Amino acid sequence: MTVTVRVPAKVNVQLGVGGLRADGFHDLANVFFAVALGDEVTATAGEPGTGVTLSCTGPDADAVPLDDSNLAARAARLLAAHHGLAATDVHLHIAKAIPVAGGMAGGSADGAAALVACDALWKLGTPAEVLLELAAELGSDVPFALVGGVALGRGRGEILEPLPVTGTYHWVFAVADGGLSTPAVFRECDRLREEAGTGSADTEVATPDADPALLAALADGDAVALAAVLTNDLQPAALSLRPALAATLRAGTEAGAIGALVSGSGPTCAFLAKDADAAEAVAAALRASGSCRAAHATHGPVPGAAVTAGE
Repeated sequence: MTVTVRVPAKVNVQLGVGGLRADGFHDLANVFFAVALGDEVTATAGEPGTGVTLSCTGPDADAVPLDDSNLAARAARLLAAHHGLAATDVHLHIAKAIPVAGGMAGGSADGAAALVACDALWKLGTPAEVLLELAAELGSDVPFALVGGVALGRGRGEILEPLPVTGTYHWVFAVADGGLSTPAVFRECDRLREEAGTGSADTEVATPDADPALLAALADGDAVALAAVLTNDLQPAALSLRPALAATLRAGTEAGAIGALVSGSGPTCAFLAKDADAAEAVAAALRASGSCRAAHATHGPVPGAAVTAGE
């Protein structure tokens, strides 16, 4: 038996980053937006005694770890342990489309997809709220990949509040060569704050909150208004670590994008376009600019991880 689950990438239309907490994390005001660019994870019952095995195809597949560090493998084991299953013989195949280490939560998405796929494969019927709890154990971005749509993430990003949104928005994602380490980008954010004299601790940096103008733009379906208020507190750190991203942002804007920002911790850059035709034009211009390795036009919001096939 096999079960295939499709799971979306995300872009952060707002990423407000608080100060460094004593536990090493930062409080976030993280407005997640799920887009149609996504991965597929297929779970197949394995031979007895094989445990959890992994394979991967697609762009940058050679950069995806196929060991216990992979969130999909960890998700399968966590789900099995929660239900007290003695055996976790399953093969997980990841068909990648989400950039690896690109700031679009591709690894987290695969972890969410593995939870849903294994739950269906093993016929466990785990309640949605329990899957969300397990997802939060795996990582801060994993719960949103289960939910999809648009949501405000608080805490580390794992405490989700669905947000009202109207209409379809058209995006372009420019993929850079190589990835960026999310912890390294957060460290650089802290360093830049110290360098600027504002301090970086949670006692020195205000706790972020969602921007009312951004929430209103989403609720109204106003792409132009949304473009004007896209923000990412990690963008200066990503640009500091990867200065070439400035040229990518400039190329997309000059090609007609109405909004541009680094996606999450980068290095993927996200561009909001006025419509589908404009998105295709921006993507083509970015490919021709030589400022990125690839550019993908897509849309959103879309639902979270969901079973698409099973036998």
